[in-house]
Amino acid sequence: MKHSAKDLAARIPPSFTMGVATAAFQIEGALDEDGRGPSGWDVFARKPGAIVDDHSPVTACDHYHRMPEDVALMKELGVDSYRFSLSWSRIQPGGSGPVNPKGIDFYDRLLDQLLASGISPMVTLYHWDTPLPLDEAGGWLNRDTAYRLGEFASIAAAAFGDRVARWVTVNEPATVTTNGYALGLHAPGESQLLKALPTVHHQLLGHGLAMQALRAAKVPGEIGITNVYSPMVPASNNPLDKLSTALMDVFQNRLFADPVLLGKYPDVIRAATFFSSFSPSDEDMDLISKPLDFYGLNYYMPTRVAAGPGDGAVPPGMAEAMGDDLSGSAPGAPFHITEFPNAETTAYGWPIRPDYMPVALAEMAERYPELPPVFITEGGASFEDVVVRDKAGDRIIIPDERRLRYLAEHISSAVEATSPGGPAESIDLRGYYVWSLLDNFEWSAGYKQPFGLLHVDFESMARTPKASYYWLQELQDARKEAAAKAVGESAAGEPEPVA
Repeated sequence: MKHSAKDLAARIPPSFTMGVATAAFQIEGALDEDGRGPSGWDVFARKPGAIVDDHSPVTACDHYHRMPEDVALMKELGVDSYRFSLSWSRIQPGGSGPVNPKGIDFYDRLLDQLLASGISPMVTLYHWDTPLPLDEAGGWLNRDTAYRLGEFASIAAAAFGDRVARWVTVNEPATVTTNGYALGLHAPGESQLLKALPTVHHQLLGHGLAMQALRAAKVPGEIGITNVYSPMVPASNNPLDKLSTALMDVFQNRLFADPVLLGKYPDVIRAATFFSSFSPSDEDMDLISKPLDFYGLNYYMPTRVAAGPGDGAVPPGMAEAMGDDLSGSAPGAPFHITEFPNAETTAYGWPIRPDYMPVALAEMAERYPELPPVFITEGGASFEDVVVRDKAGDRIIIPDERRLRYLAEHISSAVEATSPGGPAESIDLRGYYVWSLLDNFEWSAGYKQPFGLLHVDFESMARTPKASYYWLQELQDARKEAAAKAVGESAAGEPEPVA
């Protein structure tokens, strides 16, 4: 391995936050318990063929019942922070109207246990699980959903605002638009293609309204949004490939970041308003672009783009991981994603290229000169884990060296890129959150894509730390030892007080 935990710990700034991340729908289970209402994902996941092998999220990781155990494992891991999302349907079952006290109680207990364990909470308001009544009324195609998210933010602020260190308003609106409304791969299963454009604006407006509500409540915690970012790479020097790459960059990256950070949509999108009903008001744009306390960036991989529809909608490895429904062609598409030659891939078929982390950060720094402090709010990899049973020691060993190496190289790359002399030295990088704490229900991929530091036996629900968990634990122990040593040396260097 290129980077040992102790070597990497020595290069990470003392104030840097190391955390782990999850999302409510992927881990909680208990979908019909204690007053939780249905979400659009509940319904979508019951459609035959919508989820790989028809896996069900009904139990997921059973975090709703095993939360104290999971917090204890985080404390043992030694992370600084835990990023989790609130289940909107658990707190406000109808997406508007009455609040469910038992939903509030669950997150009250979670927050209290995190703080008692010395773990700082980062709370995501919306991580894709829209309450079913809102989905049935049009979901993010309906502008009203943005106002409902603002109302939900007010509820969350009143209940939890005194204990939350950082708030994320919306997670990865690009994925919701593309997979949920353009291609139909995620809930609510709409295949609207370019007609999905209003969902972009409504999610960003929801972000603005949620931030407005949190500010009005005077929450002490910092507020930001999380967008996924993937550097776009042309498959060749062919001008059509380069043009396709630029367009993909607009639709995947800039469409969601420019309004928040620059107060305007990319030029190509604004030009399209002459041919559609998409015409955001100045008032909307002002709300969307209010200053952030931090910007959340999810980085997993770069994307290689070629002109034309290609042979399939996604690279073969990714199609196989997600199910046969993605392996067909996309006739008429202007461009397609293609594989990186000779690149190692995750089980999802995602290319493993830590050398593109500095590219992502440098592009962000160049495009957005007023970029606020940045957190990598998700980063990680799915691999098929090998479970080894050590009969002599009566224990289970999961040697996930590839995940361990992925994390070491990506964290190291991010730190180096933003250090003095790095390609993104102007970025104030504040932390990195590993996706994910637990193997979980990975949306349309079901339980086929394990990202966790903790292996979950989905029959017994037993949690087993993987090698990557112990590596991160060693990293954190080394950082804390260095911090304690620095404090000791500082105290030893102070002069004796004068009597």
